[in-house]
Amino acid sequence: MNLALWLERSALVHPERPALFSGARQVADYAGLYRAARGLAAALAAGGIAPGDRVGMFLTNCPEYITSLYGIWSAGAAKVPINNKLHPKEAAWILENSGAKLAFVTPDLAPGLAEATDLPLIDVTGPAFAEMCASAPMEIVERAGSDLAWLFYTSGTTGRPKGVQITHEVLLAASLAYTADVDEVRPEDAAYYMAPMSHGAGFYIPIHILRAARHICPENPGFDEAELLATARRAGPLSMFMAPTMVRRFTDFARAAGDRAGGIRTIVYGGGPMYLADIIEAVEWFGPKFVQIYGQGECPMAITALSRAEVADRAHPRWRERLASAGRAQAAVEVRIGDDQGQPLPTGEIGEIMVRGLPVMPGYWNNPEASASTLRDGWLMTGDMGFLDHEGYLTIRDRSKDMIISGGSNIYPREVEEVLLTHPNVHEVSVVGRPSQEWGEEVVAFIVATDPAPAPEELDALCLAQIARFKRPKAYFFVRELPKSNYGKILKRKLRQQLAAPGKG
Repeated sequence: MNLALWLERSALVHPERPALFSGARQVADYAGLYRAARGLAAALAAGGIAPGDRVGMFLTNCPEYITSLYGIWSAGAAKVPINNKLHPKEAAWILENSGAKLAFVTPDLAPGLAEATDLPLIDVTGPAFAEMCASAPMEIVERAGSDLAWLFYTSGTTGRPKGVQITHEVLLAASLAYTADVDEVRPEDAAYYMAPMSHGAGFYIPIHILRAARHICPENPGFDEAELLATARRAGPLSMFMAPTMVRRFTDFARAAGDRAGGIRTIVYGGGPMYLADIIEAVEWFGPKFVQIYGQGECPMAITALSRAEVADRAHPRWRERLASAGRAQAAVEVRIGDDQGQPLPTGEIGEIMVRGLPVMPGYWNNPEASASTLRDGWLMTGDMGFLDHEGYLTIRDRSKDMIISGGSNIYPREVEEVLLTHPNVHEVSVVGRPSQEWGEEVVAFIVATDPAPAPEELDALCLAQIARFKRPKAYFFVRELPKSNYGKILKRKLRQQLAAPGKG
């Protein structure tokens, strides 16, 4: 089925419910959004967009993102959302690779992209877009569950990005898993979009559409802690997605402001390692608002979940181990740990995390070799390393490419990072491997510290008291900030590039 039908169902039953907001300003109710999406679909069809075609989206978060999305789906096409922090030439490559016929843009991104591609670009804030939405509306095009809905391009940390094919049925399964394993969505709720709608936050649009909830985009695109707190007071209850680094920043800001964010109902966190010290502090300040998910573009937001109750629990004898985990398998998937050949490993042993089920992609776009290496006998090979305990809780160690091999021994950076973060003056840390003639690789740590910064000898003693000597960092680099993507993930590849620079070796 075409997931645009969820918008139709909500609009027919709840036409006057508020749907889209820019800050405090209502942009559309459900009847208006439904009509605009079908008008946009009609204009796309009249312009030559056929079912199965791809349409690019290079946008800063805005209400028109949702209108564009449902216009594309209503026309039977598939969206190609592009990380708005990419260089215009990178965005143009994605458009070319996907075979997109046009792209929706916001005015801040349009000029650069116009220099890099000859595709038609439609400014979603301009009169041409408004005229398209005002076209005589068409009926939603029928689509099969196996038809492409979303072509999601990976970050491309090891080469060119790959297009993950996300079908209507993959999105349907992931959306229903949200209500089964993550959180209830109620009509009075509002989804708040600080994290990029092209990535994790965008995957939660359909389930909030189905429940006829509100969708609020900040007036100041991006992560503005003050605006979030003000919106929570004015327009709660809010639900949102945050990367772990965003949770850390928001906790610091809210504590300094003395605001416990009572208008926030749910913060779903994922997309990177959440350190134990950070989530303990966040729960202590905000209370039971947090749910953890683990997923990938290849299985969007739907591999494991750690429930609100489990994140907040401090009575269970193993609460720390559970809190350090990524939770248990979501309802629509199976999860197991495999060796190099994909054969299952015993409980407690570290190996590659494997997943299969309805939310797993059918393959990569025009890339059979990558599809064959990533999908084996129906199992998605995630590239992440971890282990399952006797209760089925999954603990993630690291990406396999981030694992450090020193003197033949495997070292998982997250284990070292967790120890360093127990120092009261270590605010953020990222551990990577540095080439070593003697050991192959050696451990180094990049640290954002508060005053007074800890001496390396203090950090050495901290590590030696908790982990094996060979895991201790051989060098500490104190930096003002760690490089991050626009959705808050620490970019370890940039740290490795810094190590390759003169004077860092």
